[in-house]
Amino acid sequence: MNDFWIILVGALVASSCSVLGCFLIVRKMTLIGDAISHSVLPGIVLAFLITGSRDSIPMLIGAAALGLLTVFLIQLFQTSGVQSDAAIGIVFTSLFAVGIVLVSLYTQQIDFDLDHVLYGEIAYTPWNMMSIGGVEAGPRAVWIVGSCFMINLLLLFLFFKQFKLVSFDPALAAAMGIPVIFFHYLLMGLVSMTTVASFDSVGSILVVGMLIIPAATAYLLSDRLSWMIVVSIGVGILSSVIGYYSATFLDASISGCMVGSAAFLFGLAFLFSPINGVATRFIKRRRARETHL
Repeated sequence: MNDFWIILVGALVASSCSVLGCFLIVRKMTLIGDAISHSVLPGIVLAFLITGSRDSIPMLIGAAALGLLTVFLIQLFQTSGVQSDAAIGIVFTSLFAVGIVLVSLYTQQIDFDLDHVLYGEIAYTPWNMMSIGGVEAGPRAVWIVGSCFMINLLLLFLFFKQFKLVSFDPALAAAMGIPVIFFHYLLMGLVSMTTVASFDSVGSILVVGMLIIPAATAYLLSDRLSWMIVVSIGVGILSSVIGYYSATFLDASISGCMVGSAAFLFGLAFLFSPINGVATRFIKRRRARETHL
């Protein structure tokens, strides 16, 4: 049963991240996703220090606030003349450093250390159960990450047209009366919320892989955003299953193997995608030359 819960948590994390990652990919904002996943750390620590509790809701609020602050600072620096990549690097490394300092200062009060923050440990999730009315209802991580996944799907379903227009043509979206800035910050808020919800399972660094790699794989395999989202979820789930059994066989990090499996699937798509695959294009060119001969 523990195997099932671990795979389920990994699949939910991968699915939650990949859905949002599709929009980050088409908007060419993958580095901002990386920045948010690192900069939420001080928000989590500050939420604990203010409330004195490790409840999920205060930490989600703290993480979302820092994620929005990250986006605001990046845009502020960009509009002030700082290059885009430099602005992203300055903001997320500075905020992440602040978070590391806070964790190291208050490590006696907070029951996770830097290794926990950076890498996470999905193998422990089956032992952190949630009780409803005195009855065990499954691991807490399943409820937390699953709730984020459902929120992401619900908002993207309700406002899919708006998110799509803002992603592909923000000028047209603004001309149609769609509040571009609102949906931009809504997406960034969802990325922040999903990142911290995945914190205990895969850690701050590895969540970046789940945020980008399945979506990038789906980008190579589909030419429509709706199908890209579906494919990215499938890739994320498959990565979780392959990664878990690979980790069991190798006696290695489960979350690391899950991201490694996602990277392996991306490599296959990169080589053999029917549209964009390197090997596929090579075979087509070779057949074209043979036909002319």
